[in-house]
Amino acid sequence: MAHHRSALKRIRQNAKRRLQNRYFKKTTRTAIKNLRAVKSKAEAADFLPKVVSMIDKLAKRGNIHRNKAANLKSGLMKFVNGLA
Repeated sequence: MAHHRSALKRIRQNAKRRLQNRYFKKTTRTAIKNLRAVKSKAEAADFLPKVVSMIDKLAKRGNIHRNKAANLKSGLMKFVNGLA
């Protein structure tokens, strides 16, 4: 166990940040799943910018790699454009 006050504070901060990161990642994964479940092109086109924004925020924070973010966004855009 840590003995310095700064180390104890760092442990608390890391735990808090880890929970926030897990929440943001899980929320984004659920949003992606919900977008892929949509059958209407109009509804998907409305929902797409929100999901893309969530993915961009994850990449900006370093929770996912920027190439993974680009691949996810590309796949979602292909999906939405392919809806009839």
